[in-house]
Amino acid sequence: MMKNLLNVLGGLALLGTTMMAQAQTPPAAPVAPVAELQAGFVKSVRGNVQLLSAAGTARPAAAGDALGSVDRIVTGPDSSAAVVLRDDTTLVVGPSSRMDLKEFHFDSTTRDGGLLVSLLRGSMRMITGLIGKTNPDAVRVETQTATIGIRGTDFIVQTDGQP
Repeated sequence: MMKNLLNVLGGLALLGTTMMAQAQTPPAAPVAPVAELQAGFVKSVRGNVQLLSAAGTARPAAAGDALGSVDRIVTGPDSSAAVVLRDDTTLVVGPSSRMDLKEFHFDSTTRDGGLLVSLLRGSMRMITGLIGKTNPDAVRVETQTATIGIRGTDFIVQTDGQP
């Protein structure tokens, strides 16, 4: 069991590094009102990845897609996605995962903001951006059994999705 977990975590770390190296240029910056609603963008996608909006609409994810400040990312088996938020936080969602971006707000002028991510199933790697570097208490990751306060800049979380 422990060996399997280490293999998954090692693979996720390698996958995150590989996907970040294959980054595509983000789309041109949208006008200000839309940018405030946009938390970030999808940097890269491998396999079957869906984005679900707060309204419940689902769409296949593609590199360059906008990510709302309250969206869900769902990955299929052998699939993954890398997302970059406006404060330069990078999230890599592993295979067979379900992650909710529950809250994201960021003021680029004051560097004030907050981030709440909920990992419902699977695995995720996070490299914190400006929010985590300037105010670590404003970054939280929830699982079904715990809430994690962030004190580092690069970490991996895995959950089996069972309460």
